Amino acid sequence: MSEQDHIFTVEVFDPEGSTFTLREVCERGECHAEFVIKLVDYGIIEPLEVSPESRQWHFDIAALSRLRKAQRLQRDLKMNLPGLAMSLELLDEVEDMRREVARLNHRISQLMGE
Repeated sequence: MSEQDHIFTVEVFDPEGSTFTLREVCERGECHAEFVIKLVDYGIIEPLEVSPESRQWHFDIAALSRLRKAQRLQRDLKMNLPGLAMSLELLDEVEDMRREVARLNHRISQLMGE
């Protein structure tokens, strides 16, 4: 990566704590309920409270964002559900490591008086 390359991190923030029903997630994600249920089964997204009735599930904005990311990966890279689950887990780990590196770099800058 050259010095001109930049990595942008986007964090989903919803101060109101909006929640979405299964139906609303499907509408916003433009997908079928069966797809969302499969994503939940594979641990790709999670409802706020686990209930045996999928109709009672509610999701937060982060789950909706993750649904869209899963859709892009599936569309662009033709991934199956196990591949999506593993890829998203690895992407989460990379993001965690980037945050930690940024935090450590900031701390080093503070200690060096920059």
